Amino acid sequence: MEQESGSGRAGRRDGDRERDPASGRRDRGEWAWRPGGPGVLELPSGRLVRGRGLRRPLDPAAPVPSYGLYLLGSRPPEVAWEARWIRWPDFRLPADRGDARTALAEAWRRAAGERVEVACGGGRGRTGTALACLAVLDGVPAAEAVDFVRRHYDRHAVETPWQRRYVRRFTPTGAAGLTG
Repeated sequence: MEQESGSGRAGRRDGDRERDPASGRRDRGEWAWRPGGPGVLELPSGRLVRGRGLRRPLDPAAPVPSYGLYLLGSRPPEVAWEARWIRWPDFRLPADRGDARTALAEAWRRAAGERVEVACGGGRGRTGTALACLAVLDGVPAAEAVDFVRRHYDRHAVETPWQRRYVRRFTPTGAAGLTG
């Protein structure tokens, strides 16, 4: 039996969002990024994730994330929102692939209802690689994920051959139980 939330709507569980009758997607409300906003990638499920380069200052008028995933060779500066750091040197791959998979799966899950940001120094190589992995978790075939991110985020995303290979080999298998 479904529990009634404090909204007074019978049958609606906490955390559920209204669905748009035309698209079937959940109403993004105030919690999500603006589709088409700077650096915002819309995944096939409708999840929105912002990618950015940390070397460029954050626009003070831009909304802040509720969760950030930072892909850097050294610990990032403190931020006012919840964040996770993956040790990932520039032009390379994550130092701990298992930790990276866990962090990416968490970012993908959170993007269903939070403002998630993925960022590295320049916002292209490591960020593009991570966004392509999120696309794989979201159902984009691994062989098409780099092209997807280049079309919808940045045409220069995923900079090195080994980053492209990492995405091609990334599978949702390790993400068993991930549901929208």
